Amino acid sequence: MLTRFSLRLRIFLFFALLALGGSALVIAGLIVGYIRLGETHALNAFVVSGLVAVFAIGGLTTWVWVLFDEHVARPVERLSADLRARAHASVDEGIDPAIARYLGDLAPAADAVASNLIETRNAMALAVGRETARLTMEKTRLETLLAEVPDGVMFCTPNHTIALYNGHCRGILGTTEALGLGRPVASLLRMGPILQAYDRLAAKGSEEGTDILVTTRAGARLLEARLRLLRLEGQETDGPGYVLTLRDVTADLKVQAERAHQLTRLLEGVEAALPELGDGAAQTRLAALARETAARKSATDTLWWPMEALSARDLGAGLAARLSRKGVMLDVDLPDTQLRCDGFAITRMLERLALDWSNAGGTDFALRLASEAPDTAVLSLEAAGAGAEAHLARWLATPLSPGLSGFTGADVLLSHGTRLTDEPAGPGRHALRLSLPLADPRAAGPSRVVMYDFDLLNAEIPDNLAAAALKSLSFVIFDTETTGLNPQVDEVCQIAAVRVVNGKIVQGERFDMLVNPGRTIPAASTAVHHITDAMVAEAAPVAEALGRFHAFAEGSVLVAHNAPFDMSFLRRREAEIGKRFDQPILDTVLCSAILYGQSAEHTLDALCARLHIVIPEADRHTAIGDAIGTAEAFRKMIPMLEAAELPNLGALIKAFDRHSRLIEHLN
Repeated sequence: MLTRFSLRLRIFLFFALLALGGSALVIAGLIVGYIRLGETHALNAFVVSGLVAVFAIGGLTTWVWVLFDEHVARPVERLSADLRARAHASVDEGIDPAIARYLGDLAPAADAVASNLIETRNAMALAVGRETARLTMEKTRLETLLAEVPDGVMFCTPNHTIALYNGHCRGILGTTEALGLGRPVASLLRMGPILQAYDRLAAKGSEEGTDILVTTRAGARLLEARLRLLRLEGQETDGPGYVLTLRDVTADLKVQAERAHQLTRLLEGVEAALPELGDGAAQTRLAALARETAARKSATDTLWWPMEALSARDLGAGLAARLSRKGVMLDVDLPDTQLRCDGFAITRMLERLALDWSNAGGTDFALRLASEAPDTAVLSLEAAGAGAEAHLARWLATPLSPGLSGFTGADVLLSHGTRLTDEPAGPGRHALRLSLPLADPRAAGPSRVVMYDFDLLNAEIPDNLAAAALKSLSFVIFDTETTGLNPQVDEVCQIAAVRVVNGKIVQGERFDMLVNPGRTIPAASTAVHHITDAMVAEAAPVAEALGRFHAFAEGSVLVAHNAPFDMSFLRRREAEIGKRFDQPILDTVLCSAILYGQSAEHTLDALCARLHIVIPEADRHTAIGDAIGTAEAFRKMIPMLEAAELPNLGALIKAFDRHSRLIEHLN
């Protein structure tokens, strides 16, 4: 109950209780004394004494309460109010210690807390302001870069609405009111290829993108698009969004298709006319020229049309789903063979063929992989009933859909450099077969990583490298694995490196090469780094590898753990590669000695343990694993070295001289 009262009221009640209690005790004492005395004539004296004592106690208590209220209660309330003002009202002045001069160190302590709070708040506001300005600048730069990308770029939500687009989208999609934030993609583009590619990538959880062709709703423009799923940390949607990169290829593909058609027609005409020329040298030369031209043409037939790597199983599943919606059942039995094709165009063509064949009496449809060679696979659309050869020319001349602006099945075959044939497929069955190239398993889409550090735009190139601050320099942290420990006879068998720029490891810039040392790797060395002769048999020779590493490290400060050992292998080959490793070289062993003293252990494992760096066991004693561990350690030591009054490169190199014996001992 008392906690609801103010501090001053509670103190007043406390002193009032003291006054009442003291008065009661005095009166009780006088009563006891009077009774023990037993003299009735002394009553007046006891009463007067009691009244004087009560008034004296009341007066003294009131006087002490007034002093306590003036010099304790009121200052405490004032201090509380001042602290609240500085905590919640953004008051930036200190607290006057004079208001609580009788409270000992309380007022100076409160003033120190308030001053620290003000300084922290101002520093935080300054840091937030700088960070906000930096983010605003980076946002502006990214917007500028995105605006200058020559292709149209759209970020789309899982519900296929537009969350971001750049200015080039307007030029590609044409003047239309359908383009806008929050508007559906379907109002701009025909969604068939997009939905098919999105569902396929989402089902597989693929991090790679895929190339597709889409057409616009207005103007029937043909666009080459790349679709890549967009999974972000902390997203609250069930499915991923995606990025669409768009490029108008209507005119290009039309020209290419027309040229291909004309060249094909010319070659077919020449082939048909050859028998009429009779035997002779002219016919022989013309036939040879036609064969050579046809061979060269076939090698480029599929290069001008946007293709994707598509699983035959996914293609069959997409075709079966489209046909089932139109009442045609398709039995699909396809492996996961990766085909290189325009998935939507092939699916749409096979769909049109199946529907037309069904109308002509075909039943019991099935899609099979008739055969598979090292470079090609043959797709077979099979059905029971009469063959389709008599109808093929007409079916292939029919546009696949209004959105493809007259694009026919014949165009699909031409763009894929293949032909469609009608062949028997067993008793009472026929098959429409076409060959498609297999996707190169080594081919990968463009990297998803975007490398940038906008702080470099404001960085100044130091005139005096020795005076440059450590955190302003670019470093290449490297490690080698060798056939042995003698630089005079042993050789490098692996070299790896990472970059540290502005105090941060650049994750996307690594150098990691196996090297053919030109000699046998001893079993004792293989036991350490697990590199065998078979692993380096096809690797680049030492000179080539070191030449490439020199290009990677050029212009950066080299850093290694026990650098003299690694550098001895590099410098031995300088004359052979025609390059010198003449940049400054830092050693993390010496950095560790400077920070922890020479008596401490300075192995890479010990250094990483002190700095709480974990190198995965699988990467330990590999060049790239040790390079990453060394880079993490060096990155963490940069602010420690600066705090140890070694703020620049020159000061650090001078400090190395005091600890050079440690390296001599290690070697």
